[in-house]
Amino acid sequence: MNGGGGGSGGRGRGGSSGSGTGELTERARGAVYAGPPRRTIGNDDAIFDHENPKIKEDVVRMIVQYLQDEGYVASIMTIQDEANVRFTEHLKNRSHFKGIKTAILDGDWATTEKLVQKTPLKDHKHFLYTVYKQQYLELIEQHEHQKAFVLLTKRLKPLEQMGSLHNEFKDLCYLLTCKCIQDAPFFKNWEGVASSREKLVEQFSSMMEIENNDLAVTRQEVQPQRLLHLLKQAVRYQVEFSRYHPKVVPSIPTLLEDYSCFVLPNAHKTTFRGHRSNVKCVDFVGEEGTLLVSGSSDNMLRVWDVEDGQCVRVLGDKDLGSGGGHTSRIWDVTSSSSGDVVASASGDSTVKFWNLRGTTKSACSATLSGHEGDVYSVKFHQSNNYVVTGGYDKTVRLWDARTGALLRTFIGHNSAVSRVIFNPLGNLVISGSKDYTIKFWDLVSGVCVKTYSSHFGEVTSVEMNKAGSLLLSGSKDNSNRLWDVRLARPIRRFKGHQNTSKNFVRASFGPDDSLVVGGSEDGLIYIWDAATAEVLQRLGAHSNDSHSDIAYRAIWNPHQSLLVSCSHDCTVKTWWYDQQQAWDQDDDS
Repeated sequence: MNGGGGGSGGRGRGGSSGSGTGELTERARGAVYAGPPRRTIGNDDAIFDHENPKIKEDVVRMIVQYLQDEGYVASIMTIQDEANVRFTEHLKNRSHFKGIKTAILDGDWATTEKLVQKTPLKDHKHFLYTVYKQQYLELIEQHEHQKAFVLLTKRLKPLEQMGSLHNEFKDLCYLLTCKCIQDAPFFKNWEGVASSREKLVEQFSSMMEIENNDLAVTRQEVQPQRLLHLLKQAVRYQVEFSRYHPKVVPSIPTLLEDYSCFVLPNAHKTTFRGHRSNVKCVDFVGEEGTLLVSGSSDNMLRVWDVEDGQCVRVLGDKDLGSGGGHTSRIWDVTSSSSGDVVASASGDSTVKFWNLRGTTKSACSATLSGHEGDVYSVKFHQSNNYVVTGGYDKTVRLWDARTGALLRTFIGHNSAVSRVIFNPLGNLVISGSKDYTIKFWDLVSGVCVKTYSSHFGEVTSVEMNKAGSLLLSGSKDNSNRLWDVRLARPIRRFKGHQNTSKNFVRASFGPDDSLVVGGSEDGLIYIWDAATAEVLQRLGAHSNDSHSDIAYRAIWNPHQSLLVSCSHDCTVKTWWYDQQQAWDQDDDS
């Protein structure tokens, strides 16, 4: 396998220069298998609480530091205007604290009492009692017994219970008859005015909640370029945890999405067996995708471990104690971004939610009813608060995923709705239908704002790229089409696969949105160059590991660097890049 073989294979298949195809295969050859991605430590919220005021302040301080380094003076002032209310309070408390220390050391007890009354102490009365006691002892030492008596009766007596020991107040009273303070047993270690004032300041420091916590933090310096340092750490983490490592240190073009090494799948990895009928749908669970979930015409869902191929849960099987299952075939599955909840759409006219967190026996947690006839598609909103569904009754429906309430029904298609998704911004619903059209619906008003109608067959799938600028659709006219959303017209057509019968054969975007992947009625998984529409791979074409019947869909997960497919042959398969195996073009050349 060499660069020339890959390039000539691309030219032979596509009948064009194949320069884009050759570039993609060369990029793929730059990946080195590094092993399965490491499992994450756990819930990110357990590492640190992003709602913690201290963490929030740290983030703001790092942002201010970065803006200062880059010279964004006006932006710094804006942030400080918004964030400095709390910081100004810190500074006031620091100034307040210093004022109390100075007043204590100077013996200015009127000022001390006034400031202590306004100080956020954990045990305010106890410290106030201590201040009065210090003032009282100094009056005794100065032989100001009349003033001492007034202070004792008006200030110390009401706080008598604040005394550290039972006999302390009794000895305070006894001091009025003593020649010196040390005559009272409780105060025999009295060291004089100056020393006792210093000890009082130390006691105050230990009691000051803001001194021990917030102010100590405020004094902590922000390390130089701290934000950039953390960002570089995050990128290194993503590279290290990837299934494939680049041969050359990568230059990261953006921080707006996670890093993943570009790979062009060329080999079968794992076959997942267990369903008793055809598998209509499959998806990675959550963004991380360490699990798969598949839905079948056996009315059940199975959850699989991506690495070892083991079925870890069966959802909807009464024999295994997982009740509340579907009573007809499952057409579609989707999961929340966290992977905690899976939703399934079925021929029994319902959508069901399944909670995957906690117990291994996951019963149905909620059921959405309202469609008339099969529900062909379901998709979670980016916020995980809503789901959209489409089905045989020609309607698109928006639901509250938290309460199960039907929020809106979108009416306009003339035939069954086969696929529904949200756009990346989450403000539009996009639907594909058996009426040959694709419609864009405004989430708030429910109005259809755009309709595409260039397909010559039933639309079986719709997907958008991450930027929301391109739409990919699949149809029973034996083609997948790429649409420029801004121009509202198709710009490329992907052919070579088979999609003409009654099945829902679907396509989606692959790595970097530079590839298109999809199923086919010939059982192969097709991979196209999104820029040239050339077929790069037909997974299973030259091995015994292909699907033996219709391949319904193929889905790529960047975190796992794996492609997954499902088939009428009752199996689910994953596909990967194997350095030891030739690409489809190499075999054909």
